[in-house]
Amino acid sequence: MGGEVRLSRRSLMALGGAAAAAALLPARAFANTPTETKLHGLSAFGELKYPADFSHFGYVNADAPKGGTINFAPPNSTFNQSFLTFNTLNSLVLKGDSPPRTEYCFDSLMVSALDEPDAVYGLLAESVTLSADRNTYTFALRPEARWHDGSPLTAADIVFALKLYKEKGHPNLSQALRWMTDAAAVDAATVRLTFSGEQSSQNILAVAQMPIVSKAYYTANDFEAATMAPPLGSGPYKMGRVSAGQFVEYDRFADYWGRDLPVNRGLYNFDRIRIDFYQNRQAAFEAFKKGDTHFREEFTARVWATGYDFPALTQGRVVKREFPGEKWPDMQAVALNQRRPQFKDVRVRRAIGLCFDFEWTQRTLFYGSYDRAQSNFEKSDYKAEGLPSPQELALLEPFRAELPAEVFGEPPLQPVSDGSGRDRKILGQAVKLLTEAGWKRSGEFFVDDKGERLKVEILAEDDGLVRLFTPWMEKMRTIGIDATIRQVDQAQYEQRQNDYDFDFILLHWSIGATPTEDSLEVLYHSRSATMPGMRNYPGTQSPAVDALVAAAGRAQSRAELTTALKALDRVLRTRLDWIPTYYLANHRVAYWDMFGFVEPKPDYGFPAEILWWFDKERAAKIGKA
Repeated sequence: MGGEVRLSRRSLMALGGAAAAAALLPARAFANTPTETKLHGLSAFGELKYPADFSHFGYVNADAPKGGTINFAPPNSTFNQSFLTFNTLNSLVLKGDSPPRTEYCFDSLMVSALDEPDAVYGLLAESVTLSADRNTYTFALRPEARWHDGSPLTAADIVFALKLYKEKGHPNLSQALRWMTDAAAVDAATVRLTFSGEQSSQNILAVAQMPIVSKAYYTANDFEAATMAPPLGSGPYKMGRVSAGQFVEYDRFADYWGRDLPVNRGLYNFDRIRIDFYQNRQAAFEAFKKGDTHFREEFTARVWATGYDFPALTQGRVVKREFPGEKWPDMQAVALNQRRPQFKDVRVRRAIGLCFDFEWTQRTLFYGSYDRAQSNFEKSDYKAEGLPSPQELALLEPFRAELPAEVFGEPPLQPVSDGSGRDRKILGQAVKLLTEAGWKRSGEFFVDDKGERLKVEILAEDDGLVRLFTPWMEKMRTIGIDATIRQVDQAQYEQRQNDYDFDFILLHWSIGATPTEDSLEVLYHSRSATMPGMRNYPGTQSPAVDALVAAAGRAQSRAELTTALKALDRVLRTRLDWIPTYYLANHRVAYWDMFGFVEPKPDYGFPAEILWWFDKERAAKIGKA
């Protein structure tokens, strides 16, 4: 079950000719999108909500006042960004730890709409034109685009930035650009990007949203250097005061060239966005209680259930509430590093997974606030359920000889314990699996043929993870696995993640409502298993998985995408590359009552720091004016 899968001629022929060919041949990107026509936006499946003359997005207050400061704890990050510390201001390379939200200092060709699953609209680009073969995208730039020093942002900057990322950028950037064969400046206001024909429709959406850096700046400065010098930007914010590892401030750029564009109207309302860095969660929570931090999303169930009883909340100065989660797939799971021989056998991975007692954890540690995760695409239509559909079987059949029989049945579910914290039946199943995998009991622990113990080192970066993992570790030791927890600081944690220097690690990952081939490859593709800095923590290397990721990239409709991802989910859940843990349906948020915002929140994002605004009257009432 854990071995390599190979495509054989026999399994391909079992499909019966035409169906197999349809499943494996590449499809044309943007098959439903008009060509040789100037377009104001793009969607993977040609579905745009907003017309060319739209004035602003529907989820914003177009007349929101500007001003005030939000000091917030970022709930998410990208590229090399860290929540706990930073030692560089360059987020666009693998080296170093940078602060979240540096992306607000840069513009991109296009930006996403947060109330659509995959639509992007022009920012630097006024329009985009697709060639007849749908492999070349010509962007007409807005002539008013400017860098913060007043110099024009031109096609030369965009060409330079994309080529730079392809060669030296963070792996999430360079991998998305691998299908780009050429980037050319037709003139100062026109960029032509050419792709190989192997790219998916979603690929250009990722490329069009990449932050653009200055050619002049990075010709004079080393792009790969870890530096605290803020680079030249063009976006709605400019780097303000910075203290390495302590705080960063982003100041709204008053002369921002794009402030009145439809894609920006009603957004970026705070004069200052500040992020403070804390080494542990309790210190960060105390800062919020004192009012130093204004907005906080709570990720610790115990604190949410018992910690919000401080004076500011009981006085009504702080609001505690939940906001709906995004309508996109969510994955929180543990990876066992299959680059290490003891985890290659799926029976070992399954035995370790059986030692996680969700029912006990839910009652004892989570205060009943989480749901049990089963899928790599939880909370979405991409989650596999029931028997495979005929469409799913068309993708899976070529690999029948190599895939476990379970893939073609009901998708596997994680066990339900008796909630005692020591379910003998389930732990007995784990012992049986280890024995079947060839491990033998020698005294207290299982050992291999050489007498080496079955060891698992759990990597953790803070006290909250140690508290979560300790019962899991104890159950592993109960059945004979030599399990330990190693807590390291943020810098070591990031480095060990990037170098795949771990046994057992937890990841929470969201890949968007319309997962792209690039975002899927980061997690699942064989190619990413050997590239430092990717998120294929288990080291998955499977031709079947690779083929299903490619099928998702070839999808020409949402129905085809759903089919491919359901089939992928079946394979991943049977292989148990990722052990699903738990998920939270909503955002648990607390904030000082000094903000205005539009309700309901958009379905595909919740960046409060750019959606909300400072409300002077509310702030005055709570003494925060």
